[in-house]
Amino acid sequence: MAVGAVGTVVPLVPGLALVWAAALAYGLVEGFGPTGTAAFSVVTALAVAGVLAGWVVPVRVAGVAGAARSSILLGTVAAIIGFFVLPVVGMAVGGVAGVYAGELQRTRDGGAAWRATRATLAGFGLAALIQFAFALVMAATWAVWVLAP
Repeated sequence: MAVGAVGTVVPLVPGLALVWAAALAYGLVEGFGPTGTAAFSVVTALAVAGVLAGWVVPVRVAGVAGAARSSILLGTVAAIIGFFVLPVVGMAVGGVAGVYAGELQRTRDGGAAWRATRATLAGFGLAALIQFAFALVMAATWAVWVLAP
């Protein structure tokens, strides 16, 4: 669970999925029982909400800053390509370059493109913090499950 929590802020580590999988493994090994079933249901709901926040928050923040959906989509595609082309940092570099390129093409204004790109980065940072908080609540839910009589 600790690795999963760290993975919410470190790229390339499936943070919430690891926390969820650790809770599942615990339940499979120790048994779920009524308390475990309820706790695992909460952990699952938190994981789903956290993953959704990871997608929705950056798009909303970028949209509020004026970034077009097409630029955000281009950033997403460039991040995926970057992941394979430039190990470790390619996802971040590709995402930033894609949003900037999309906004520069759309607005023809480097300053506006950079503002939208910064806002998108801030949105991803906020999403990472939200996912980290979800991971901590998931771990706390698991701890209640473990300590329950």
